[in-house]
Amino acid sequence: MVKSLVAVAWADGRMDGEESEVIEALLSSFEVADADADHIRTFAKEPKTLDDVPLTDLSASDRRLLLQHAVILTYIDGEQSSEEKTVLGDLAQRLRIPEAEAKVLLQAAETRAKALLDLL
Repeated sequence: MVKSLVAVAWADGRMDGEESEVIEALLSSFEVADADADHIRTFAKEPKTLDDVPLTDLSASDRRLLLQHAVILTYIDGEQSSEEKTVLGDLAQRLRIPEAEAKVLLQAAETRAKALLDLL
């Protein structure tokens, strides 16, 4: 899941400090082992796309959680770029989340992301 979020972080062609901090926080919160965390940090150093991650290995609930985390990540720098929106749409399709459900998930996550921005 974290590798997928790395690809989302690179959607706008850059991974800024805030995005790196979110990746680090996720590594910590998911209690990723040191060797695996180092592997993900190395993976994140170069631009990545959704083609670089195995999305089909995730359970149905993890796919939905990933989509919601991805939305929050796209807002971490204060705004969501058009490239990030495109990647989110592509991500929802690749995760095989039905369009109507994806729309609801994306809207709810966007509302949460904007609320979180107000707290920063």
